Amino acid sequence: MRTFAYCRVSTENQSTEQQLIAINTAGYEVEAQRVISETISGKVPALQRPLFAKLVDKLESGDTLVVNKLDRLGRNNIDLQLTVSSLIELGIRVISLDLPIKDLSSSEGKLMLQLMASFAEFERSRISERTKEALAKKKLDGVKLGRPVAVNTTTAVLNCRAEGLSQSKSAIRLGISLPTIKRHWNKG
Repeated sequence: MRTFAYCRVSTENQSTEQQLIAINTAGYEVEAQRVISETISGKVPALQRPLFAKLVDKLESGDTLVVNKLDRLGRNNIDLQLTVSSLIELGIRVISLDLPIKDLSSSEGKLMLQLMASFAEFERSRISERTKEALAKKKLDGVKLGRPVAVNTTTAVLNCRAEGLSQSKSAIRLGISLPTIKRHWNKG
């Protein structure tokens, strides 16, 4: 039985070192060649990440996969459920150190994963509802939503047009892009 560690960060200026330290501190001694560190967004489904996909190909029934936090495997409910379920079906023991029940392949761990995923889904729905409610209230209160009107830009563009400048020359003079010039060109 082998133990693997999967560590992931989203950007190049981040490091997976702290994740590996936490895994070692929790008592999981992972050989260097079995530590997979990847720099890729959590929005990319786990099984579509190049290094994670290679890791899954190496895993055999009886192996253990350890992550410092569950969000290293996936950010959305569907991806997490799919990833963890497929690993468990292969006979892989999945450990997430940030959960009260760390072994997700146990019956309690499966329940914990489903509960957490359900709460996360519920919270995302509530945030969406609250945002929609707040926007509707602002509209009722007469607050104009969206980008503020660029009155100064329109005035400057119309002045250039009145002087007989072309759109390209207006863009150079005002130091703004040609698409911006075109948006304001006929507003007067």
